[in-house]
Amino acid sequence: MSSREEFGSRWGLVLATLGMAVGTGNIWRFPRIVASNGGGSFLVAWVVFLLIWSIPLMMAEFAFGKRTRKGTIGAIGQLAGERLAWMGGWAALCATAIGFYYSVVAGWCVRYLWASITGELKSTPSDVLWESFTSSYQPVLTHLIVISACVGVVWFGVKGIERVAKVLIPTLFFLVVVLAIRAVTLPGAERGLAFLFQPEWSALADYKIWLEALTQNAWDTGAGWGLILTYAVYMKSREDVPLNACLIGFGNNSVSLLSGIMVLCTVFAINPAAQQEIVGAGNEGLTFIWMPQLFAAMPGGSVFMVLFFLALTFAAVTSMISMLELAARNLMDRGMTRRKAVAAIGGAVAIFGIPSALSLDVFRNQDWVWGVGLMLSGLFFALAARWFGLEKLRTEELNGEGSDLHVGRAWNFILGVLVPIEAIILMVWWLYSAAQDNPDWLAILSPYSVGTVLVQWAIGLTALILYNRWRLARREAQR
Repeated sequence: MSSREEFGSRWGLVLATLGMAVGTGNIWRFPRIVASNGGGSFLVAWVVFLLIWSIPLMMAEFAFGKRTRKGTIGAIGQLAGERLAWMGGWAALCATAIGFYYSVVAGWCVRYLWASITGELKSTPSDVLWESFTSSYQPVLTHLIVISACVGVVWFGVKGIERVAKVLIPTLFFLVVVLAIRAVTLPGAERGLAFLFQPEWSALADYKIWLEALTQNAWDTGAGWGLILTYAVYMKSREDVPLNACLIGFGNNSVSLLSGIMVLCTVFAINPAAQQEIVGAGNEGLTFIWMPQLFAAMPGGSVFMVLFFLALTFAAVTSMISMLELAARNLMDRGMTRRKAVAAIGGAVAIFGIPSALSLDVFRNQDWVWGVGLMLSGLFFALAARWFGLEKLRTEELNGEGSDLHVGRAWNFILGVLVPIEAIILMVWWLYSAAQDNPDWLAILSPYSVGTVLVQWAIGLTALILYNRWRLARREAQR
């Protein structure tokens, strides 16, 4: 690193990393997925994969960043060998590509927060507002507003990220707790609690519940994205890696669980007859069409609607900040100053996010392609740890200086064997399901086809591998 930036305290590191992990997936995707997959039965599988996917990968990412003090490309290049640095490039590509459309999601949240504050959601049906908003130029404007704000934070480095996290994340937790408490006090909310917390053990024989639980862990904890690795670059040398990983994993999933309570109790209390229709409406339909309708039918709902969209906006913005920092860190490792790196990445996200802002089909295609790409990213981190040496990483970093929480040898097996198997199974399942649902599964212009995934992945991987070879050859020639 050209300059040694550092979080001021463990509290700052934990809050910033929680801000990375807690995003819209916790608040809008988790309630929908848990409702579609057996409620309490899903929770059992979800907790299992927190322990055998999310937390082990988080530990590895913390260890990578702390040991190398480099971004995803430099870290994997140093630990697994320079010829494999392209794997770190894949993690950077996935996170940056997600940032291109995630800023659009954050913009949607900002628009609906404003509509809830001004009372527009009371006078305009939510479905009408959604249709008029997404079919106009306004998503481009809100996308640019979000990018400008996030660039402003990352511009000032780790200190700026830490200051914002210390305000937004405690406030986010407070808002989610308040919304959950209000939901459980509604008449009929007990039906939602029973659905959420009473598992049907026989339902766990359905493999789809386990695959959905693994998917949710992969998408809402941020494990395997490279974002935790990026923030770990700035951690103090005597930080407890295993404890931090556990705090982030359980803290993140606590927000998901509170969001599930909030949404499902509200649904069961206000409109239980439409439960299947609501949870089947997709992420955008649940959040931007149904939730305003449910709040409108609730006593004091206008206030809680504002709190809901404020929480959603905070979650989206803090996650977006971490994606910008990941990309900027990799550029800084190549000798660029922070301000030039942040300006370059901010400009790229502003430009390449416009297609997703103007078209829901483009947005959904990119979400599909790079969301599944995260499974490959997690696989690469696990493989890099194996090539470096799982036992060496465990003894020197996880159980090294500053670590009070001891990690046993089981971690070696989980990260070295189970995580790669899980990643491969998940990728195959998602692509197979897409092929089953779409007869024209190789059509590269179809938003949800296998073909569009394979083509975009092939372009990305080929470019990364060729660039890495060129970089190594150039370095060799200069010697």
